[in-house]
Amino acid sequence: MKTFSRSWKGSKKPRKQRKYRAKAPLHLKKKLISIHLSKDLMKKYNKRNVPARKGDKVKILRGQFKKKDGKIERVDKKKNKILITGIELVKKDGSKVLQPIDPSNLMIIELNLDDKKRKAKVEKNKK
Repeated sequence: MKTFSRSWKGSKKPRKQRKYRAKAPLHLKKKLISIHLSKDLMKKYNKRNVPARKGDKVKILRGQFKKKDGKIERVDKKKNKILITGIELVKKDGSKVLQPIDPSNLMIIELNLDDKKRKAKVEKNKK
């Protein structure tokens, strides 16, 4: 069986779409972890979403930590999850661990534009 094929992307079948997302190499999975921008950022940069990056400030829209915000500490491309500072679960032994959150449940409030290439890419369509 093939480990990955770009032709799976063109299929309508949900099974093949899931397979494409699960088996994709990490350089393609990076694009799949995109987060919606807030309305003011959407108007400013003329974009709907941007790939997640460490240092971006995000707001949680769904789930147990709804309405909380924090900075992205780590992007887990393999599991397709995002870890945010301040969003922690307490384990039975009392230690705290970061709660992985799905990118579809987040919204970017503030972008990290320290990287020149990212800044150029985001501001390409700026109004």
